[in-house]
Amino acid sequence: MFDPDIAPSGTLLGLLQRGRGDGTLHALAAPRAEALAALHHCVLRDPRSDWQVENRSLYYARLHMDLDGGFDEIEQHLFHPDDHLDPAEERTGLALAVLGHLASYGRTDALLLLRRYAISGANWAWALDELALRDDDTGLLGLGESVLARFPATPEGEAALAAAVRDAFEPRPWRLWADAQQSPATAARVLAAQEQGSFDRWQRQLRPAGPRPGWSVREVLDWAQQGLALHPTQLRHVPATRCLTAVAGPEDRLEIIRAAASGPEAARATALRYLAEHHDPQALDLIEAGAADAAELVAEAAVTAFERMRSTAALERARAWIHRNDALGAAAAGMLACRGGTYDSALVLSALRRTVRAEGPDAAVLWDLVHGAGRLSIGCAAPVLRHVYRETASSQLRGRTARALAATDPSFATGFAVECLWDCEESTRELAAHHATTADARVVEQLRRLATDPAEEAEVQTAVRSRFGTEVPPAG
Repeated sequence: MFDPDIAPSGTLLGLLQRGRGDGTLHALAAPRAEALAALHHCVLRDPRSDWQVENRSLYYARLHMDLDGGFDEIEQHLFHPDDHLDPAEERTGLALAVLGHLASYGRTDALLLLRRYAISGANWAWALDELALRDDDTGLLGLGESVLARFPATPEGEAALAAAVRDAFEPRPWRLWADAQQSPATAARVLAAQEQGSFDRWQRQLRPAGPRPGWSVREVLDWAQQGLALHPTQLRHVPATRCLTAVAGPEDRLEIIRAAASGPEAARATALRYLAEHHDPQALDLIEAGAADAAELVAEAAVTAFERMRSTAALERARAWIHRNDALGAAAAGMLACRGGTYDSALVLSALRRTVRAEGPDAAVLWDLVHGAGRLSIGCAAPVLRHVYRETASSQLRGRTARALAATDPSFATGFAVECLWDCEESTRELAAHHATTADARVVEQLRRLATDPAEEAEVQTAVRSRFGTEVPPAG
């Protein structure tokens, strides 16, 4: 969904928030104070529509290095009183990740700031993960007692410590602290926490809560429905569909059809998914009815069931449904974009234009429609694809759009491919490394920089070497 705090795409702040390559190029040409203010705004107020999948940290760290930025603003943000009032990872995660990259570039002050935050900050686990990748053993060993002091020597504290050790993304610090020779003050507690975590996993495996062998179709459907009455609610229709596949036979078809047509919510959602996955002749009609149901769970399950279908009948129905102005119509457009033939190009193009006009450049179905425009090589889609590229707040969608432009826009190599070399997404930089014209001096210089940057992904560097050959000229 488009973030209302995202600045217009034509501004420096808007470019940097989107992670566009032009953001870096404009920042380097702007007054340094203005560029740093925009950069700090992005780092301290994460602009990503989905912070768990979109990349920004390396992009901002590189610009921070180019601008020779300081850490006063980041330090104030990390150690602000709000850190303990709002301990959500989203508030400080991006700043910590940027510091991690800067530490890998040799900024000792970034490393020291991460150590301080790991000792006293609310999002200490994230800082510790960054340090696990960049700090040496001596630095990590010096943090052990301070980190363990967060956990009081009580049953609750030991349980919290066991959970922290078990769930650590990077286990290296805990392994060091569990070594009695290197860290005698922490080894006993960390070893006990590691053993407790292993015991907890073993216990969960011994207490499965799902269906048992021998259950009937009715029992599986009832189990799915019972999840809605729990607190918190458990949506079980997806695992229940897998269970239904294991227990249902041909003699159960009518019971499942009745459940899909008029059963309670979760049972109906389960039955719809089951019938769709087994290409039942009545599945599409039941999906059409389910998509219009007032119950959100049923409507979403019906649309999802249709999206997962791979039959010719589903494609034919998609051609009939693509003109609908609802979720089922969007699913139909996405299906034709991903699986339709060249004769569906006009329908896909029409859906692409209609979606951008009605819902803007961040509509969910654009992921499939943009991909379809490239897959079907719809050349006249290039203008609307260029609009999506410029305006979307999602760097992942922009990268997918760049790939579609590479297949549809003859000017891509001399246009957007050039700025894509500075993009925040590694897959977009990789695409640009294959396509950007080397007639532009900026392209050659940036390719050399990417090839020698130790923080760059291997796929990007492989793409660069495919342009230069095995020998990459040094960056000038």
